Amino acid sequence: MVKKLFALDNGIAKELELVAKSLNTTQKDIVEKALDFYFDYSDSIVADKIIDDVKNKKIKIYSKEDAYKMLGI
Repeated sequence: MVKKLFALDNGIAKELELVAKSLNTTQKDIVEKALDFYFDYSDSIVADKIIDDVKNKKIKIYSKEDAYKMLGI
């Protein structure tokens, strides 16, 4: 377990408190679930960016044979 300390906008903090009370859960659980949901969502954004970077030749793709050769495997 890692502790993090951060500030929230007053409106978001109040909404977090209300949602946690409504769902009879902790604010910590709400934040963890929200972040988990966001990270799942952002994975697709990152994947789309990588695809665009490959298409625009900002990232080069190597065959496994070339990668092994460069790594000396």
